[in-house]
Amino acid sequence: MKIAITAQSNSLDAPMDSRFGRAQGFIVYDLDKDEFEYVSNDQNLNLPQGAGIQAAQNVAQTGAKAVITGHVGPKAFLALEKGGIDLYLVGSKTVAQAIDDFRNGRLNKAEEADKPGHW
Repeated sequence: MKIAITAQSNSLDAPMDSRFGRAQGFIVYDLDKDEFEYVSNDQNLNLPQGAGIQAAQNVAQTGAKAVITGHVGPKAFLALEKGGIDLYLVGSKTVAQAIDDFRNGRLNKAEEADKPGHW
């Protein structure tokens, strides 16, 4: 199974990016192979609107079945939900800590967005 974690850089030791739609990028981690790739989110950083929806589409293209991030708006939440991608909202962690928490069942699936649009 692949999971996508919002990240400030291309490293498992990187801090998570608290934003979803305007995250610097995503670490897409394959739990079965213990491998990861970095997917840049540069194209969405300055969009006036729709960044969350675009980011959700980009994550879906990686094959990830879960996203771990700090915050998500309602449109991105809906896009992830429609794509069959589970969402987990967490506080400040490194990417590696988030992966460890996910593996060990310490994260709770989000039931709704935690931010209004355009925050």
